[in-house]
Amino acid sequence: MNIFRQYIAPALIVVVFLLALLATSARIFLPEGLSSPVSIEAPTPSNPSSSPTS
Repeated sequence: MNIFRQYIAPALIVVVFLLALLATSARIFLPEGLSSPVSIEAPTPSNPSSSPTS
C-alpha cells in the first residue's frame, strides 16, 4: 500500500493532469471554425409545418 501511495497514485495524478492539459491545448490545432467562439444568432426553424399550433 505504501508503494501505491508514494509512486503509483502521484504518477496517475500527473498523467491525468497532462492528458487534460493536452486536451485543452489541442484547441490551437483545430480548424478555424471550431476554435472560434460561437456566434449568437436567432434560431431559424428548419421545417415550419412541424411546429405545434395552439
